[in-house]
Amino acid sequence: MKSMAKYFAVALFAVVLLAGKAYAVDTVIKVVDSVSKKPIKDAITLVDNTTLLTNEAGTITLKAPANKISVRYPGYTKSEVTPSPGAANVDIQLNPFVPKALYLSMYGAASKKLRTSALKLIEETELNALVIDVKGDWGVLNYKSNIPLAAEVGGQKVIIIKDLKEMVKTYKDKGIYLIARIVVFKDNPLAMAKRELAVKTQGGDIWRDREKLAWVDPFRKEVWDYNIDIAIEAAQSGFDEIQFDYVRFPDSLKPKFSKPSTEEARVNAITGFLQEAKRRLAPYNVYISADIFGYVCWNTNDTQIGQKLEALAGVPDYLAPMLYPSGFQYGIPGYKNPVQNPNKIVYLSLKRAQERTQLSPTRFRPWIQAFRDYAYDRRFFKGEPLREQIKAAEQFGSNGWMLWNPQNNYYPEGLRQKNSQSAQAPSAPTPNQPPAAVAQAPAALVQSKTIPVAAAK
Repeated sequence: MKSMAKYFAVALFAVVLLAGKAYAVDTVIKVVDSVSKKPIKDAITLVDNTTLLTNEAGTITLKAPANKISVRYPGYTKSEVTPSPGAANVDIQLNPFVPKALYLSMYGAASKKLRTSALKLIEETELNALVIDVKGDWGVLNYKSNIPLAAEVGGQKVIIIKDLKEMVKTYKDKGIYLIARIVVFKDNPLAMAKRELAVKTQGGDIWRDREKLAWVDPFRKEVWDYNIDIAIEAAQSGFDEIQFDYVRFPDSLKPKFSKPSTEEARVNAITGFLQEAKRRLAPYNVYISADIFGYVCWNTNDTQIGQKLEALAGVPDYLAPMLYPSGFQYGIPGYKNPVQNPNKIVYLSLKRAQERTQLSPTRFRPWIQAFRDYAYDRRFFKGEPLREQIKAAEQFGSNGWMLWNPQNNYYPEGLRQKNSQSAQAPSAPTPNQPPAAVAQAPAALVQSKTIPVAAAK
């Protein structure tokens, strides 16, 4: 009897298994633009920790059911879906979104006065996003981190944000797109505590920049891991985007590194870091951006800092050139005085970058100047000078823009009022549209040994 019962049990299991296979169906994920309803090709789709890309029809076919699907694509807000059990089709619509951000330092985010002023501008004007320091220029993390190395090196001495997740939730409840700024290789606490990771002088001492701050060696994987760990904490806290700043070598020819500082080695280090960050952040469905010098749009070398445009193209979701007119000390072809031509500086630099990379305009989001000029005539960039930069970015079709003022003092002049008729930005160019030809940069910009330095950051 026992053997007979065992036989029937095995037979019943086989029938159930076969029936399951007979009724099993593929799951088709389709990703479309919520406005045009057109399919989105190459949408980054995370299915139960496996990253896939949609095809020309905007679809992915799964042979097994998915518990969770996360999708993002540059130019849109990200989406997360939990499919119904047994669903054969999962339709996901991504909403187009153009971030228009202002920057708050760690102290700006903590200052009630500066924070309130920033939120008031977001409520009343076209602004809809914030760039907030998570690890700032001094290498300090402004929140309580679970990363042991942060406390070990002295990066936790000043805790300004008591609860990072709660702060993120507060802003996101207001509909604000949040970008976590992480200063990477300019890190005084890490360099001083871990001398083996520091950039050195030719004599072996710790090298310091113009602000008397030490940097860490971009060749060292320990430095990569530390900063990516911080990025993961920011992603886990709910930020929409991770922005890596100072993702470069120091703009000086004097320091010594753990490897020979050839152009190839520098470029491999910077792109390698961003590729590793992209890999490790993949499970969190978060966008990645990288700040680059404005002249990187023009220089055909790596500007001696490891930022070579063609190598960077397509690695982060967004490239963020710092197009402050005051920082263009040599001007650009046809425009020697940049502060008198802020529109041309922004537009032609973006077009030059697009021409070289063949990326869609929506893969760029420039930093624009919202502070007083320091190099030419001391004009303050608000009102018309600010509006001219914004108009240039919109004419180009970038995925928005970001205002930089290191003191976090921003003004409504030059910004459109919320819901005004003129507040709608022009449509972005068709992806992969061939860019218009732009004049070649003069040799002084291409191979200059005097490195053009971006203003204030």
